[in-house]
Amino acid sequence: MELEGLVRCSTNYVPLTPISFLERAAKAYRDTTSVVNGSVKYTWGQWGDMHERCLIIASALNQLGISRGDVVATLAPNVPAMHELHFAVPMAGALICQLNIRHDSAMLSVLLEHSEAKIIFVDYQLLDIAHGALKLLTKTKRKPPILVLIAESDGPLPTDHIASETHEYESLLAEGHNGFEIIRPNSEWDPICINYTSGTTSRPKGVVYCHRGAYLNSLASVLLHGIGSLPVYLWTVPIFHCNGWNLTWGLAAQGGTNVCLRKVTPKAIFDNIALHNVTHMGGAPTVLNMIVNSPISDRRPLPHKVEVMTVGAPPPPQILSKMEELGFGISHFYGLTETYGPETSCIWKPEWDSLPLNERYKLKARQGVHHVGLEDVEVKDPVTMASVPADGKTIGEIMFRGNTVMSGYLKDLEATKEAFNGGWFRSGDLAVKHPDNYIEVKDRLKDVIISGGENISTVEVETVLYGHPAILEAAVVARPDNHWGQTPCAFVKLKEGYDGVGAQEIIKFCRDHLPHYMTLKTVIFEDLPKTSTGKIQKFILREKAKAMGSLS
Repeated sequence: MELEGLVRCSTNYVPLTPISFLERAAKAYRDTTSVVNGSVKYTWGQWGDMHERCLIIASALNQLGISRGDVVATLAPNVPAMHELHFAVPMAGALICQLNIRHDSAMLSVLLEHSEAKIIFVDYQLLDIAHGALKLLTKTKRKPPILVLIAESDGPLPTDHIASETHEYESLLAEGHNGFEIIRPNSEWDPICINYTSGTTSRPKGVVYCHRGAYLNSLASVLLHGIGSLPVYLWTVPIFHCNGWNLTWGLAAQGGTNVCLRKVTPKAIFDNIALHNVTHMGGAPTVLNMIVNSPISDRRPLPHKVEVMTVGAPPPPQILSKMEELGFGISHFYGLTETYGPETSCIWKPEWDSLPLNERYKLKARQGVHHVGLEDVEVKDPVTMASVPADGKTIGEIMFRGNTVMSGYLKDLEATKEAFNGGWFRSGDLAVKHPDNYIEVKDRLKDVIISGGENISTVEVETVLYGHPAILEAAVVARPDNHWGQTPCAFVKLKEGYDGVGAQEIIKFCRDHLPHYMTLKTVIFEDLPKTSTGKIQKFILREKAKAMGSLS
C-alpha cells in the first residue's frame, strides 16, 4: 500500500535542540527558582529572569559579531553564567566550548587557537590565566578572542588588571535586547558544543556534539538519574565536563533548581544540601571518597535521601557502602566525553535485595546496560568485531553505536575514522558481559598489566586496596620488569593517622586477598595527580613507574 497524503513540513518536523527546554521552562515553571548562587536567585520566568537573560546575552553576542557556526569559549567554575551561556550561545547560533579551569595559560592558548574561539567568557578568579593565554596567542598570526569578564554574582566588580577593551558579563545585559530572534539549528546535525577531553592523555581532543545528540542525552540523563519534576540539583560535577553530563540542559526540561557550588568540599556539600533541600547531585568516585572520609565536624544530617549519580572509574564497594550509611542513594553510570557523558546504568533488580551486603555492592559497581537514547552498547573483540559471549569472563572492548555518540573530533578526521572503525565507537575500555547482559569494566586497554603472560586488571587490584582501612586513594599501574615483563605498582595515599603503615603491610594485604600473580610488587606513598573532574591521571603515574626501571 502506498501511503499517500503525507508531508514533512514545519508543522510536524522541528529539529531537536535543548534550546526548547528553556522555552518550555519559561512557560511551565516561570515562578520556579532556576539558579541559586549565594544570595542571587533567578526563576525560569519568561520575562526578567533566566529566559530573558539568555535572550539578551544571545543578542549581545550577535552584536559582538557572533554568527552561525562561530565558537564561544568559557573558562569558569559552576556559576550562574555557565548555566545561562549553555542556552544563550546556541541561541545565537554558535557553539559553546567549555575549557577546563585547571589548564595553564600555555594549554589554554593551544585550545583557543584550535577551537578558533571568537569570544571567551572568563571568571574573575581565572583572569590572570586567561590574560597569559591571550598574550601567547598574540605571538601567533591568529587574532585573540574578545574577553568577557564574569564577576562574582553577589560581589563588586573587580577593577585591578582589567584591560579597557574587556567586556563585563552583566553589562552585556544592557547592550542586548529581549526581542532577539533565536538562530535555530538548520539541522539536528548542526554542532552545539566542543568538549575537550579531560586529560587522561597528555593532549586533549576536541569532541563535537550536535543538537540532536544533546537533546536526546539530556532527556536520557534525567531518566537515568530518576529526576522527576522540580528537582533541586547541587552542582558538584564541573559544568565544563560534558556540559555537566548534559544536565545543564536536562534540568530545564524538569524545571529544576540549579544550586551553584564554586568549590567542592564536604562541608559545602552538606551545608548546601541542608540549606536548599537538595534532592540530587553528582560526582566522580573521588568526590564520594572525599565525602565518606570527611571529618564529623563537616557533616550535617541529611533532610532526606539524596540521590547521587556517580560516573567514572568503578566505585569501590566499600565507598558505596559508606555513602549509603550516610543517607545517600547511589546510582552508578558509565560513559565518556565522546558519548555525551553517561550512556549506561546499572539498573537495580529486585532479586538482588536478598543477596549479602558485599555482593549487592559488587553488583552496584557494574556498568549495566545502555540508556534509551543510545542504539546499542556491546563488548566486542577489537580485531574480529565479534561480540564476546555473555559469560562474565571473556574480555573485550566496550563499543557504542547510536545518536548519542559524538559527531567527531574537531579538525582530526583520521582520529575520528579510527574511533569509528568497524561501525562502532571504540571506547578503549575493557569489560566482560554477564549472562544478564550487564557489562562490567575491567580496565582501560592501556592500563592492563601483562605479567608473565597473565593479564592483570588494575581495577580489581585497586578494589582490594580500598578495602584496607588505612588507604584513602589508590591507583595501580605497570612497572617494567626484566623477568616478568611487567609487575603491579601501586601509588597510595593514606588516611590521616595511618602514617605508620608501610609497603610490606599493603603488599601482604593484597597477597591475602588476590591470586599471587596479581599481588603488588611495589608500593609508593604520595598524593595522586587528578584532572579537575576527579580522574586519576594514570599516564603520569605510568611514566613514574617506567622511570623506576626493572624491579628484578
